Amino acid sequence: MAAGTEFGHGDGRRSYFVRTYGCQMNEHDSERIAGLLEADDLVAAPTMADADVIVLNTCCIRENADNKLYGQLGHLKRLKEERPEVQIAVAGCLAQKDQDLVRQRAPHVDVVFGTHNVARAADLLTEARVSGPVTEILAESDEFPSALPVRRDAQHAAWVTIQIGCDNTCAFCIVPSVRGREISRPFGELIDEVHRLAADGVSEVTLLGQNVNSYGRDITLALRGANGHVPADAVWRAGGAWASGRRTARPLFGALLRAVGEVEGIERVRFTSPHPKDLRADVISAMAETPAVCEHLHLPLQSGSDAVLRAMHRGYTAQRFLDRLGAARAAVDDLAVSTDIIVGFPDESERDFAETLEVVAAARFDSAFTFVFSPRPGTEAAELADRFVAPAVATERMERLRTVIERSARLGNESRIGRIEEVLVEGPSKRDPAILTGRTRQNRLVHFSASEPLRTGTYARVRVREAATFHLSGELVEVTAPARHRTRIPVAAR
Repeated sequence: MAAGTEFGHGDGRRSYFVRTYGCQMNEHDSERIAGLLEADDLVAAPTMADADVIVLNTCCIRENADNKLYGQLGHLKRLKEERPEVQIAVAGCLAQKDQDLVRQRAPHVDVVFGTHNVARAADLLTEARVSGPVTEILAESDEFPSALPVRRDAQHAAWVTIQIGCDNTCAFCIVPSVRGREISRPFGELIDEVHRLAADGVSEVTLLGQNVNSYGRDITLALRGANGHVPADAVWRAGGAWASGRRTARPLFGALLRAVGEVEGIERVRFTSPHPKDLRADVISAMAETPAVCEHLHLPLQSGSDAVLRAMHRGYTAQRFLDRLGAARAAVDDLAVSTDIIVGFPDESERDFAETLEVVAAARFDSAFTFVFSPRPGTEAAELADRFVAPAVATERMERLRTVIERSARLGNESRIGRIEEVLVEGPSKRDPAILTGRTRQNRLVHFSASEPLRTGTYARVRVREAATFHLSGELVEVTAPARHRTRIPVAAR
């Protein structure tokens, strides 16, 4: 689910509504929360106002996420006054970080639970119905959301969590505090999950982690600590390539990409997010040599100034970033690249920003998530209040940055005019139901016309006729593979 995605289609039983704020990890957690509630015999409600249980799965990366949450909780207070039986739960990163503040600002909330308590969602709501408001925050857990029941909106595509937590110390990031230390799932468990997804008709998987490039480092460190002895479950934990080859302590993400890409029925493999300092040659080779791995790389730059990158504790220079990006583009034909950039980090000078513009222009990004620096309490950067960039300056810099990014994005899209692209159909356009939308392997959005409806999850070839900054337009050439997943049949009211 994208940020703000909503579940729908309720019936006569108790119903729920999940709203998601933030990243793909939160989206995946929301799918699991919805799955747990459905396993507890709840059904999805068409709107928040119709629901008996409302779960707000929160983000705390930026200040506007806080504002959105508390604004929503203010509206829900009136709903709670009208319908006291409604249960409201606040979950996710903001709950993990600010559980006491949530209780203080919104005492009408029934349940507050954090990122490590997803598996307890249904139980906590039941407990609150009997005993009153509940707050449960675990400091750490080695439970993975993927092991829980799931309710996916997109039946042809699935998230697969390969690790939780993060061991990096980026000065602006609160994730290590709310998600905990880095823990990788066993290699064999992941491959088994992907096989089950493929058997269920899923054809596209996205591997999720805070730093996917470091996946498996903790596993191989532990196995190497066995005094040279290779445990009987080494293949299960680290994969056959590691167990039969050089058993050094190293990440396993390249091997994982290859193994996932070999699962029958999986046509597309995506991943997010890698860290530039950990983008290794074996990962680039796996991308180039595994047909199912999509020609798209999300590589967060954050800044093009070496001084700012040092202050951020990013672990690479601007040139090192460009070198890694160049190696990926040289190996992977037709690679599209997206990024994240923060404008106005403390002490960012006009020269620093000019260096960022130079790197962005050189990188020729196809898209970017751009943000004005927002201090998050609990991070190193939040303590630098006397060095913050003036809001008006940061806003003006943001507009200049967007101009450069949009120029390269438009040029990239215009280069596709006249080409025939493979798209995975996502459904009708939100603006025009007569037009279908899909994604290319490079993650470009395509709007196209077709003489007949196509099921979500269908693969098709589309001739590109026009290009805009953020999408392509074209017409259907042919269907290459029908959707394989089963259509969800609504449960009748009872």
